[in-house]
Amino acid sequence: MNAKTIVTLGLKVIALTIILLVCYVVATAISGVSAPSPATTLPSNGAGVHMKLAVAEPAPTDASAVLLPLLVSCLLEAAVFTYLILRSRWFGWKLVGAILLAFFGSNTVVTQFESVVYLQRQLPSGMVLKLLVMGAIVAGMFSPLAVLILGKMRRKGAPQTPNQRPGMPWSAWVWKLATIAVAYLILYYTFGYFVAWKNSAVQAYYGGTDPGSFFAQMATIWAATPWMFPYQALRAMLWTAFTLPVIRMHKGQRWEVSLAVALLFAVWSSQLLLPNPFMLEAVARIHLVETLSANLIFGGLVGWLLSGTKRR
Repeated sequence: MNAKTIVTLGLKVIALTIILLVCYVVATAISGVSAPSPATTLPSNGAGVHMKLAVAEPAPTDASAVLLPLLVSCLLEAAVFTYLILRSRWFGWKLVGAILLAFFGSNTVVTQFESVVYLQRQLPSGMVLKLLVMGAIVAGMFSPLAVLILGKMRRKGAPQTPNQRPGMPWSAWVWKLATIAVAYLILYYTFGYFVAWKNSAVQAYYGGTDPGSFFAQMATIWAATPWMFPYQALRAMLWTAFTLPVIRMHKGQRWEVSLAVALLFAVWSSQLLLPNPFMLEAVARIHLVETLSANLIFGGLVGWLLSGTKRR
């Protein structure tokens, strides 16, 4: 890759960052999404804790305090999707569809899937629907523009690279999906407890205490909400379903597919950089480390298991 190509690619990433920022602003206005009230209950952290927030920070008055982290988040998201698009063997609307599904599914659906269960009484009426609409608008606007700007709307020169990864028998699907579900539960609760819940700032913020050990925490969750474990396993299947087109379209080796999915799952944690009037900055930073680490590992595992090996 020569200097001209690097500069051109950098300019395209910057352009996509600005476009993504505009998409978020437009989608927020169209969907009618507004800040929740101070009594809002947020989704659980990885430790499975659902508490009403007792402390809120005032919204920042300096526009740069919001704009800078939003730009950083958009830049990271744009960079990840640039990589996914350029390393795809698909073109045109087929590629647009795969990017749209990955964007909307992993950024919006997986998150709001929790909100439907945990926040029915806390979120304003219709808020989940508004958030889904906002996410759909962002994904719908950004996906075709990204594919177009990166020159993948039309196939040029060589024909589309054929799929070189062998299909899997149903028995392989069964054990791999079961492994993914179990791995997600382990990562979700392990990082939630040891990274987030062991921190005194998080405990004070949520008004909870550490029961003394990881297994004691799991026992507490099992006693109160035993359905949460199969529910989180179902969430793992959603993550996987939204990512399958990305795995199938990627033309890289198995390790590169694993890296691509890891980045896709982890990049959304960057949104925790944004100022939140209902979450202390210290708590948000801890959740950033928690979700970034867990999702990075989980994405890498999903990509590795489901990509298989390329035919010789």
